[in-house]
Amino acid sequence: MIRILSPEDYGLFAMTSVVLVLLGLVNGYGFANAVIADRDGGDGQLRQLFGLLIVINVALAAVQFSAAPFVADYYGQPRVADLLRVQALIYLTNPFLALGYTVLSRQMDFRRQAQVNMASAFISAVAALAGALAGLGVWTLIVAPLAGFVSRAAGMLIAARVFIWPSFDFRGSKALASYGSVAMIGQLFWFIQTQADIVIAGRALPAHELGLYTTSLFLAQLFVNKVVPPLNEVAFSAYAKVQDDPAAVSEGFLKSVRVIMLLAVPFCLGLASVAEPALHVMLGEKWLPAAPIVEVLALAMPFMTLHVLFAPATSAVGRPGIATRSAILGAAIMPLAFWLGVSADGGRGIAWGWLIGYPVLTFVSALGALPVIGVKMAQLGRAVLPPVMAGAAMAMAVLALDRVVADLSPLPRLVLLVAAGGAAYGLWLLAFARDRLLELRMLAKRG
Repeated sequence: MIRILSPEDYGLFAMTSVVLVLLGLVNGYGFANAVIADRDGGDGQLRQLFGLLIVINVALAAVQFSAAPFVADYYGQPRVADLLRVQALIYLTNPFLALGYTVLSRQMDFRRQAQVNMASAFISAVAALAGALAGLGVWTLIVAPLAGFVSRAAGMLIAARVFIWPSFDFRGSKALASYGSVAMIGQLFWFIQTQADIVIAGRALPAHELGLYTTSLFLAQLFVNKVVPPLNEVAFSAYAKVQDDPAAVSEGFLKSVRVIMLLAVPFCLGLASVAEPALHVMLGEKWLPAAPIVEVLALAMPFMTLHVLFAPATSAVGRPGIATRSAILGAAIMPLAFWLGVSADGGRGIAWGWLIGYPVLTFVSALGALPVIGVKMAQLGRAVLPPVMAGAAMAMAVLALDRVVADLSPLPRLVLLVAAGGAAYGLWLLAFARDRLLELRMLAKRG
């Protein structure tokens, strides 16, 4: 789809995504997580949750529909208003999606959740390809997610076998509202730190250049945005189940760090090492100007991956305020880094803002989160060090080989570099951290 659409299409979509992400952060999922964490809640609590989600999301749809012209004026792009109005339909799927997700998560039934997610992703992908081939342009990026949300909401309800009437009597839901509100405040600050780049760049850059940046960010964040969230959902439910056992929480957190970073580091450093041939092969020549941006962003993503692992553990043990404080800090650091970056070097400057700001944010957040989880900084360092060392060895091997094969055509060049990188990463782990491979193998067998 990216090969068919233009950078300008992705730039326009990015302008709408800021509103979607902002309003999506107050769509009620914080209340759903509160219900998951409350192991004693019954059907009455689920009905209250369902009613609360309906009220919130209908209001969000109305807000987005009404605000659409003002957002379009801010960016100087009239088409953005129409895109936002159609996207408002997404909020109407959230109550049904969140209800099914809550029931399945309470039951620790992640298999059926995965089946629904895969089916809805397939439907969304088919809609995306069909729209792109039909010449819908930027509307492809609106229709495809909407198809995915509708199918996922229906699938979650069917998989959870939950068909109840909502309750709009919210008496007795003070604890649920308190927990959800604290988490929601943290999510608002999370929005500021992660979406400030689009708000800043949307006025400073033309739509074409903004599209190059946002597509680069999409590629660099593939692992942290597509792989880590479902793992975090599992982790949150697991932490909530053993929240009264500090040793189990700390060991579970360290295991998640070991496994996820073992997978994240080679993806991120590998992408940084092969950005140019990878873009040439996957997306075509028109996207090659994005390669320098991808290189920098990919180096920042291991820090972001580690950072997002803190919140599920601290929230599940009843301390959502830790994640909120971290989000407030990020809301101060990242917009400043983005503003300085775009002023200095456009899209690539924003990428440097990620690489400079996120290590600082991750380190300071760790200082606040680790004592609550029951983990020492040295333990975290030992969990992260082997994949980082293996990733560094991999990157050096790939860059050295690229000097030799740089004159090859893009596809064989990419194949050789990926093969060499994978071999270097695996051999380093076999030689110096074989226990990590054994742990990953055991988890894969259990799954």
